[in-house]
Amino acid sequence: MTHHIVIGAGLTGAAAAYSLTARGEDVTVLERHTPANDRGSSHGSARIFRYAYPDRLYTELVVRARELWDELESKSGVELITRTGALDFGDARHTDLLAEIFDEVGVEYEILDPARAAERWPQFAFDTEVLWHPDAGVIDAETSVTTMLDRAVDTGRARILTDWTVTEVARRCAGGFSVTSATGDVVEGDRVIVAAGGWLPDLLGDLGLPQAFLEALPTFEVRQEQAFHMPYRDADEDGRPSTPWPTFIHKSGELFTYGLPGGRDAGFAGQKFAQFNGGKVIDSALDQDGQITEEMRTRMIDYAKRNLPGLIPEPYAETTCLFTNTPNEDFVIDEVDGLVIVSACSGHGAKFAPLLGEFAADLATGAGEVPERFRVGGASTS
Repeated sequence: MTHHIVIGAGLTGAAAAYSLTARGEDVTVLERHTPANDRGSSHGSARIFRYAYPDRLYTELVVRARELWDELESKSGVELITRTGALDFGDARHTDLLAEIFDEVGVEYEILDPARAAERWPQFAFDTEVLWHPDAGVIDAETSVTTMLDRAVDTGRARILTDWTVTEVARRCAGGFSVTSATGDVVEGDRVIVAAGGWLPDLLGDLGLPQAFLEALPTFEVRQEQAFHMPYRDADEDGRPSTPWPTFIHKSGELFTYGLPGGRDAGFAGQKFAQFNGGKVIDSALDQDGQITEEMRTRMIDYAKRNLPGLIPEPYAETTCLFTNTPNEDFVIDEVDGLVIVSACSGHGAKFAPLLGEFAADLATGAGEVPERFRVGGASTS
């Protein structure tokens, strides 16, 4: 029986463990804190699930991922994605290209001019035509992580070790790997999957990767994003909106913002939104400070005043989150000599989680392939 070691218990690591145990494989998950902790990229109850990409490959992968989400929800009896629909607009959003890809892939959508869109969603101020796709929604990230890990453990083939900081991955003379912790504990296995998110840049030098592979990796840029929850104007006594709010992507030449119903994180009483990749650049997750800047707070308040009339432009909750980006925002999914890296999801990986787990398991077991552009040295430069 092959024993796999998964480093990281966020969405990708949990999905890898879930996929491997479903195939009858043994797994040990090593997590430096706790699963879906708030120091990483997979915490909380609100991540966007959407199909709209100006790139057919990603839209096709969302369709595949949705099938896996549906299967996971069915098997677990837990709702992980709440359907809200999504709005895409802005002079740099290229809704015509999104619509073309939707036509090719078979995703339901509608194009509305600004006036018609404002009639339907008066809580927004639209500056361009709007693409609406109703099957988008909100992922409960934390519940997704715990659900996948619970199902993995329930098979009897997985164990989760928490507060376990990896300091070295070494190849054994007899084959396989030994992984050492900061306290000197050692776990041995046949394959290693690294799903370390924002900790990846700090960990790379400790993985024993071949020099040529290291040199072929793209540059990883970790950003500490800042998100704000602002209350709904039209709300009931508990602060919940009287009119349902969709998720949105608003991309203009001035600003690229995204937003979604805040969910459990902030009492369901407001919309969560942020400037995409607007946070400060840090070396790795080790350097995060969780601080909100006054500059960003003011920028988002001004944005809400101009573009979100359905909100009271006063943050009642604020949070930070980590994005680990590649230069072209493509994923890195590859295997070298028994070690798999699935990381750098560039702030848009949550929706693909169960599919990323399948890709990781495929590479670890030799059962399948991943898109060539995600392999080291094979990424698109477009």
